[in-house]
Amino acid sequence: MVHDLFSPDVQHALDLVGIFVFAISGALLAVRKNFDVFGIAVLAEVTALGGGLLRDLIIGAVPPAAFADLGYFLMPLVATVLVFFLHPQVERTQAAVNVFDAAGLGLFCVTGTTKAYEYGLGLTSSAALGVATAVGGGVLRDVLANEVPSLLRWDRDLYAVPAIVGATMVVLCIRFDALDTFTTAAAVLTAFVLRLLAMRFHWRAPRAWNRRSSAREEPEKATAQ
Repeated sequence: MVHDLFSPDVQHALDLVGIFVFAISGALLAVRKNFDVFGIAVLAEVTALGGGLLRDLIIGAVPPAAFADLGYFLMPLVATVLVFFLHPQVERTQAAVNVFDAAGLGLFCVTGTTKAYEYGLGLTSSAALGVATAVGGGVLRDVLANEVPSLLRWDRDLYAVPAIVGATMVVLCIRFDALDTFTTAAAVLTAFVLRLLAMRFHWRAPRAWNRRSSAREEPEKATAQ
């Protein structure tokens, strides 16, 4: 499975990097919402760990990795401190943060899918939990911040779709007994590249066909930077 691709130490380091970048996005949203330091920490923790925590609870992997590994819990707090004191500088590196976020998306949708399958779930359920691992934290972040979740908004670049593609590639490889180091890496890279292309070319999911409505769309509210 995915554990054959990297050594345990490298896998752990990649997980921490992904958690840190997800936590940065949660902390930045909290700053834009004018949350206090506790609110910033909560949003950072939820964004970074929410998807994996949901997956582990569903598959019965207890205690969840978020609580079994102290580094997983502490990394969002490091992101909180960084954003609390240096959020203007962090905002200016948003492009780099987005690239690492895309890499975390690709990695987590694959590791989430394989872990769910290893715990006995079927292929479809494993893929669904792989996607939830990758995007669940962002959904919880937006809900706590009283925002419509980004992956449900038509005016946001594709986010869930790359994770769906990566998770689907994994379960297809499992189905045909073709999951190895190469195909696992290919699934991670495919999700990563799709997300980068979506950001570069502003790919978005289509809205309802022949949509007819007299209701006017709500203008986006300006947020403090």
